[in-house]
Amino acid sequence: MNETKARKFLERIGEIYSGAALTLMIDVGFRAGLWEAAAQGPATSEQLAALAGLEERYVREWLGAVTTGEIMEYEPENRTYSLAPEHAISLTGEGGSNRAPNAGLLTYLGKHVNSVVNAFRDGGGVPYSQYRPEFTGLMDQRFRREYDERLLDGYIRVVPGLDERLVSGISVCDIGCGTGHNMNLMAAAYPASTFVGFDIAADAIDLARAEAAEMGLGNVGFEVQDATNLPGGLSFDLMTTFDAVHDQANPQGALNEISRCLAPGGVYLMIDIKASSDIKNNIGNPLAPYLYTVSTMHCMTVSLAANGAGLGTVWGRELALEMLTTAGMSEVEVLDSSNPTNSIYVCRKAGGRKTSPSLRKGDS
Repeated sequence: MNETKARKFLERIGEIYSGAALTLMIDVGFRAGLWEAAAQGPATSEQLAALAGLEERYVREWLGAVTTGEIMEYEPENRTYSLAPEHAISLTGEGGSNRAPNAGLLTYLGKHVNSVVNAFRDGGGVPYSQYRPEFTGLMDQRFRREYDERLLDGYIRVVPGLDERLVSGISVCDIGCGTGHNMNLMAAAYPASTFVGFDIAADAIDLARAEAAEMGLGNVGFEVQDATNLPGGLSFDLMTTFDAVHDQANPQGALNEISRCLAPGGVYLMIDIKASSDIKNNIGNPLAPYLYTVSTMHCMTVSLAANGAGLGTVWGRELALEMLTTAGMSEVEVLDSSNPTNSIYVCRKAGGRKTSPSLRKGDS
């Protein structure tokens, strides 16, 4: 045995556990409003606690973790703690650069370790129903900021001609829409187009409808609907999925239905994880352990619980292209997105026109 290698890995184990511990502290800081308070300037533990309206003893211990974890800085002479602006940008604000909400997903998934371990032993998986309703809110909180900031300029408008079509008026359907925030954003931005969102989670659909009503939108609707069994007669000029294919029980069936419902000349926009289907190509990707963990703890297991394919979060570009081809997408272009974890797949099915000067509104 190589003693040096063994000692190095022992140190690595410590780093891993410290990182996991700091994930809890990032989540605590987000929920308790400590990051926003800390971003206002240097403060003692007493001052920070007063600013956030919290108990000082808890704040002081939390500061011990995030300061030794090199998230915050400490000035011994004044007993003040500070959050550098270069760090605050990733932990505060309402924009997509705020990564603090991501910590909540991992702390929540930790509650399901026993159930997932049982699935390791017995097969099957943990059904989606066991993750709800908390999971619905976590996903909304996590992605809402991202798409508020990037949906239009970072995704829609990077596809040549798509913005112009939406301005003119086309029909749009989002599969696996969750709380419907993306459809509501697009409906507000493109009043001449019509939008519908489908999802199997009734609680998410209720939230989508409530937000649409609050925004005063009359060109968007939402329905509880299985993605693999869409109603007959539907025809849409644009269909979208946002990180929704890889955790389907029957992802190929969902892609087949999307292809069936795509109008001639229409576009299917699939936003999904940027990774390779081959693990050797993901080694060295700093986000890969996170992606495989989320897959094990949620995306793969909810699919297997329904006797599904268990595709997993890291299904990868190679398999995605193969499945899109099987679904009848003859033209697929893969674009980079402003979010380094996602790729943008721009798809057109066989027999469709690559360009269409006047796309009709489909039956939504």
